[in-house]
Amino acid sequence: MKIESAILDTTAVRVSQYPEEKYAEFLLVGRSNVGKSSFINAIIGRKNYARTSSKPGKTQVLNFYLVNNSFYLIDVPGYGYANVSKNVQKKFGLMIEDYIKNRKILKRAFLIIDYRHKPTEDDLLMYNFLKFYNINVTIVATKYDKVSLSKRAKQDKLIRETMEITSNDSLVYFSSLTKKGREEIYSIIDSDCNV
Repeated sequence: MKIESAILDTTAVRVSQYPEEKYAEFLLVGRSNVGKSSFINAIIGRKNYARTSSKPGKTQVLNFYLVNNSFYLIDVPGYGYANVSKNVQKKFGLMIEDYIKNRKILKRAFLIIDYRHKPTEDDLLMYNFLKFYNINVTIVATKYDKVSLSKRAKQDKLIRETMEITSNDSLVYFSSLTKKGREEIYSIIDSDCNV
C-alpha cells in the first residue's frame, strides 16, 4: 500500500457529526500516552500530522483521518488517565460505545499497547469490550525497538497470556521509529477493505 493522501476530515462527539458511511473504518484505541498519534503518523508517513503530546488526555473527540480517499483511521480519547475526572472518563466511554454501536462499516479495531510493559487491566477491559461487540481486533504492541532482543521472548509470552488473544485476532509488533510492523498493518487494512 502506498499512502498518497491523508487529511483530518472530521472531528465528532456525537453520531450526527460522523462522516457519511462511505469508506471502511478502523478504530484506534489505547491508553492515554501509549503512542496512538505516533502510530497514525507512522502509518500515514507524516512526521507530526497527528499531534503527539507529553500531556496525556489531549484527544477529547473522535478524529476521523481520511487516508487515500479510501478508508478512515478513527482516533478516540485514550483511557486510563487518572487526571481526567470520572465524569469526563464516562463521557469518553459513552462516545466510543456510541461509535461502535452505530457504525456498520467499522472493519477492525487496532488496540495499541506498550510492548515494554504488561498489558494493564484497562487494556484487558477494552479488549473484552470490543469482543463483546464482535469487533475484529489487532493488538499493536508499540515501542518494540525499546526492548532488547534478550527480553523479547519473555514480553511476547506475557502479552499473549495476559490478553488471551482469540484465534480471530492478531498481534503486531510495531515501532514508529524503525517502521517495524507497518507493512503488516497495511496488509490487514488492505485485506479488510477488500472484504
